Amino acid sequence: MKKIFILFCVMCYLASAKSQISIDTTNYQRAEQFIASNITQKYYRSWVNPQWVKSASYFWYSVKTKRGTEYVKCHLKNGSQTPLFNQEELAKQLSKETGKTIKAYELPISNLEVTDKGKTLRFQLKNKWYAYRLDANTLNTFAKDTAPELSLPSPDKTKTAVVHNYNIWIKSGNDSVQITNDGNRAYGYGASPSWYSTKNIEKEADHPLELNLSWSPDSKYLIAGKFDRRNARNLYLYKILPDEGHRAEVHEYERPIAGDTLVPTIEFILIDVEKDNYQMLDIPAKAPFLAYAFNWTKDGAKAFQTSFNRGYQSAEVYEVTAATGMVRKLFTEQANTYVDPNTSDLKILNNTKELLWLSERDGWQHIYRINQQTGEVVNQVTQGQYVVRGIEHIDEKAQRIYFTAGGKEPGIDPYLPLLYSINFDGKGLKRLTSEPAHHTVFFSPDGNYFIDNYSTVQEPNVAVLRRSKDGRVISQLEKGDISEIIAMGWQKPEPFKVKGRDGQTDIYGVLFKPNNFDPNKQYPVIEGTYSGPHTIRTPKTFYRGLANDDLPMTQLGFVLVNIDGMGSAFRSKAFHDVSYKNLGDIGGPDKMIAIQTLAKKYAWIDADRVGIFGHSAGGYDAARALLAYPEFYKVGVATAGNHDHRSAKAWWPELYMGYPAGENYDEQSNYTHAKNLQGQLLLVHGDQDQNVNPTASMRLAAELIKANKDFELLLIPNKDHSEVYYDNYLIRKRWDFFVRHLHGIQPPKNYQINKQ
Repeated sequence: MKKIFILFCVMCYLASAKSQISIDTTNYQRAEQFIASNITQKYYRSWVNPQWVKSASYFWYSVKTKRGTEYVKCHLKNGSQTPLFNQEELAKQLSKETGKTIKAYELPISNLEVTDKGKTLRFQLKNKWYAYRLDANTLNTFAKDTAPELSLPSPDKTKTAVVHNYNIWIKSGNDSVQITNDGNRAYGYGASPSWYSTKNIEKEADHPLELNLSWSPDSKYLIAGKFDRRNARNLYLYKILPDEGHRAEVHEYERPIAGDTLVPTIEFILIDVEKDNYQMLDIPAKAPFLAYAFNWTKDGAKAFQTSFNRGYQSAEVYEVTAATGMVRKLFTEQANTYVDPNTSDLKILNNTKELLWLSERDGWQHIYRINQQTGEVVNQVTQGQYVVRGIEHIDEKAQRIYFTAGGKEPGIDPYLPLLYSINFDGKGLKRLTSEPAHHTVFFSPDGNYFIDNYSTVQEPNVAVLRRSKDGRVISQLEKGDISEIIAMGWQKPEPFKVKGRDGQTDIYGVLFKPNNFDPNKQYPVIEGTYSGPHTIRTPKTFYRGLANDDLPMTQLGFVLVNIDGMGSAFRSKAFHDVSYKNLGDIGGPDKMIAIQTLAKKYAWIDADRVGIFGHSAGGYDAARALLAYPEFYKVGVATAGNHDHRSAKAWWPELYMGYPAGENYDEQSNYTHAKNLQGQLLLVHGDQDQNVNPTASMRLAAELIKANKDFELLLIPNKDHSEVYYDNYLIRKRWDFFVRHLHGIQPPKNYQINKQ
């Protein structure tokens, strides 16, 4: 018995030892190879973005291959491909021109255009513009006309609308006519500070303006926004490391945040270009993020605009008659929760004097045909328990709509958009792409052909040229080459499906494993999260499955999961509405079930060691998971988190949380739940984050201190919302944090990450 007991103990020890994971510099070096900017360099022939040549029977595209960038010409009729130009010859010409050796497949050119009926290439190299004549093999510089910074040419190219000092001029040749003269910085025409890039409202160079101008197709009329910023409220950034000297700088920038009662607004004017005058349009002043762009009829007689109301429970579609400036409300869309501007869309049918409108009014996202005169529904074009993802092309002559949709085909992941066509009257539905994959399509200008890029998270992209009328493949253009990625030991991500919190609804996700995966070991789980309801986190394309923050961490001995729980996008209205005034749910009940289900299926998943990380709304999620579900989530890294939805920009927090800001904002705030922290939490923010102000993380830190909770805080100097996300130091600290607290191992000290 003693021998048996000793043998049993030895076997237990060996089993235990076998399940242990060791982490050292070698793991970090391997993880570094899988960082998105590094591994995507090994993904060749991955995508076709067609560039259509005016009045030509071909298109061209550039593609990254193992020898560099190649430029390809493709004929529409049969899909035959030839080089767009002789790259060796152009390289010789450019080498001679610049006095530097330029390689044929590393051409340092940009803004490439094919002109002169395909005989000439025009492109930019640094600060010069060149014309390369293909038949003569000649290269010449030319001066490209430079338009004023804030300007928009008319469709017929005879006039240009120019915004200067917050007023509008119409320039024609050498003549200019000033249309408005009372505009100023606080109440001006045609332009406003950029929503995202504003850094310092006191320095013009630091807050670039964005145009708000819309020409009629006949170039006779112009609609311009008039921005009232007299009630604008500002936020502040404390620049710890100034450009010079030792005094930190305070930057002030304009940003309405969720729940603000006073916000900038926009009104609209209609300019009659031929008469050099304008009139105010009778459209109620709205916050700029509620007022959408104008769609013009082909003849320029009318323009239509979608305008949302604060809280997003209703939206109006307005019609503007250009000749008179008359405005009428055509119809109103309403919902008990919200009318989602991320999915609503308006298209004009010129021949039939109708509109196409995307709406969730029957519980699913579908296309409706609207009478332009009455605003009444002519018919519901698509219907069923599936989601129309977008209208891709309209053939008015044949009265046929081409659209992408997910969830229509049984057995296919509902998040994968396929292409269909249907008649205006809702008859004749036809599926045009058969592959169960994520399809991204580009239609030719005449609509007779389309380029289809399709892939899954497991299979690289295939790009094909198809015929529109039946979806028939004319030719395969490219197929992703991942041979070097496979040679790295890359493991295919594993899509999965489980039942959600109600025991009935399908929840989808993806699981990532390390390249040296050993089923006899046990791996902690880390969830990558972003539950902002306007999108999903789980990758559905090969590129997204490759270019993420999850894959590198698998090389550190973790299993990574992405899960889209109830409340996220691209499913039914009821599924989406779970998050309404309930963002603190973060889909957690579904995600925890999914991880537990996977752990029951796979013995190598350790559901007792679960971590979570995310950025922005995902940063909110990561902290929220530890505060709302502390028994399950043990370790979290939250970067740039909007930890109270009143700390973020007004538009999407108000869309999903409602307006005015009620008690639900307090209920969903991480600040008010700081006392619940049990696990290990790292908060990270860039001190120049203009999207989610650093106060969001600092206030959560203050509440955690108040509750006497242990946590870590990292403030990275001179990094904004995007820059901090890609910061090497942050990436390494995130790796270290999970290695230390989920593996119980001290990570390599001061490891230096290198990215391409």
